[in-house]
Amino acid sequence: MPQQTSRKPTVVVTTAGSAPTPGTILHLRERGFRVVATDIDPAAPGLYLADRGHLVPPGDSEAFLPRMRALCAEEGAVAVIPLVDEELLPIGELAGDGVSVLLPRPDFVSTCLDKYVLMRELADAGIGVPRTWPASEWPAGETASAPGGFVVKPRTGRGSRGVAVIDSVHDIARVVAEGDYSADELIVQERITGPEYTVSVVVWRDGEVQAVVPKEVVLKQGVTRYAVTRRHHGVVRTCRAVQTALRADGPFNVQLCLDDAGRPRVFEINPRFSSTAALTAAAGVDEIAGLLAQAVRGGPRLTDAWQEGVAMVRRWTDEFISEAEFTSHGLSPAPAGTSLPSLRETGPPRAPVVATAPLDPPFPAAPARAR
Repeated sequence: MPQQTSRKPTVVVTTAGSAPTPGTILHLRERGFRVVATDIDPAAPGLYLADRGHLVPPGDSEAFLPRMRALCAEEGAVAVIPLVDEELLPIGELAGDGVSVLLPRPDFVSTCLDKYVLMRELADAGIGVPRTWPASEWPAGETASAPGGFVVKPRTGRGSRGVAVIDSVHDIARVVAEGDYSADELIVQERITGPEYTVSVVVWRDGEVQAVVPKEVVLKQGVTRYAVTRRHHGVVRTCRAVQTALRADGPFNVQLCLDDAGRPRVFEINPRFSSTAALTAAAGVDEIAGLLAQAVRGGPRLTDAWQEGVAMVRRWTDEFISEAEFTSHGLSPAPAGTSLPSLRETGPPRAPVVATAPLDPPFPAAPARAR
């Protein structure tokens, strides 16, 4: 078991450069945790807002797990919250070191990271999904077009990378020729054009679902930018059915659309906390801090009591800290070869001051509906 370096429980939060992560770091510090942040980029803002910041290798490199293992031991971490797909499977191995890993079970993670395998398992369990095929094996007898067209995307990947919307399967060859993926690395899904939901499913090791919070997506640009909490009994039933069938036994995020008949069709599952976890918390279910407290403090279960109609407007945020705190990590966001700024201030770091401003330029009025 790692040795604590302070009286506060230490938790490692990865992906400090992701848009939602700095807010998560500050929130966990406010909730009484000592937060160690990691990223591959020294310009990641969350590194400088945590109690400690560390650079790590990419999550898909062989050096990543040894570095994370050493870092957890060095910092006395009792828990780790991974927030990017490439890191999920290797970080899961830290559970063997006595570190609480806030993820679902490894086999659930593995299933979700292969979108074609996931669609097959959900369909076999009777859970609604779009019609899905490997791009290299179009089945005989299937129509070459669909009312909403098709979505071509990598079997593994995140953030809408490599995703294309096509009208006909005859366009698959063009997508392969113009993209970075072979046909064997792509899947084709029927495009469901109804309202899209991103859903926080809050569950821990006993397998009991503590809360399900659906959020209707208003605008997505790689990650969800605008969303509103909505009560939808069909969406909740579908998400609970995922847990019953596949036993995540850890937090996960269901992405689905409603078809023409209003039935949920799951097109992806993120086997980790959602990038909209802040909206879940604002509505009344603090899934990250709540499950973390259960994992390391034996904290109380969360309840499925939350407010409908809470809207998220994702924006830039400026944080102001003392120079002493800024330089205390031994890192610099400046290009390599640029020296750190001189330390002019002494004394304890000041509490962060927050100023907010709207995103510039503004988001377009109409969303790009790539799934």
